Amino acid sequence: MDSAVLLDLLGNENRRRILRLLSHKSCYVTEISEYLGVSPKAVIDHLRKLEEAGLIESHTDDRRRKYFHIARDVRLEVNVSRHGFGTKSAYPASPNLDIQGRCPHMHIDLELRSGAGDPDRDDVDGAGAAENGDGLADGVGDDGEDLAELAAEFDELQDLENELSLAQRWVHGRMSDLLDRVNDRLGVDADSRFYAKLLAAVTSTDGSHGAVVEEVNADPQAVEDGLRRLADADLLARESDRWRLVG
Repeated sequence: MDSAVLLDLLGNENRRRILRLLSHKSCYVTEISEYLGVSPKAVIDHLRKLEEAGLIESHTDDRRRKYFHIARDVRLEVNVSRHGFGTKSAYPASPNLDIQGRCPHMHIDLELRSGAGDPDRDDVDGAGAAENGDGLADGVGDDGEDLAELAAEFDELQDLENELSLAQRWVHGRMSDLLDRVNDRLGVDADSRFYAKLLAAVTSTDGSHGAVVEEVNADPQAVEDGLRRLADADLLARESDRWRLVG
């Protein structure tokens, strides 16, 4: 989903309130109208925009009345700093994603308790679970899931969510400090994030112009100008057709 479109949609308070309401339950137009205190016509216009963006979807009940609900989860990130502005939107990753393999810098100690996706698990109540009068283990629902395990997994995921939020803030602060130091070397008018990318690309590639261009995915002339400026600041040196860090 285009993050710019999402930001524009969420810029309207009534649309934010509609999404907040629909996050709790499905609603008819009349219910939303009463909740917002605006006309059904205005509500329909907001719903149309949200539906076109794929945030919500509608269905018709037995009485041919249309009701609305959230279509799918989506995450929006906004980064505002002295060194740039950026937005990113994404749908949730699969629960079966190899998070350790995809995020080698993170060490997540989280053992899923529900057994979801475990092909070797035949049951969830275990040999020692006591059964109630319905033939089900205590705390086990009709679908066979142990509520205590679900609650424990929720608690762990909630803690992890809070820790990741703190980690993002820590990275943001460290990144701002690093880019401030790049600015100190290049001048206050410099695009410090771009120059930091160039420095990182020189160290992670063979230092050739083509390799750096590919790594930073930028205009070749802009890369050349940036590399020359870094050289003028005595941060890079050119040897034949390759760049290297000075010092």
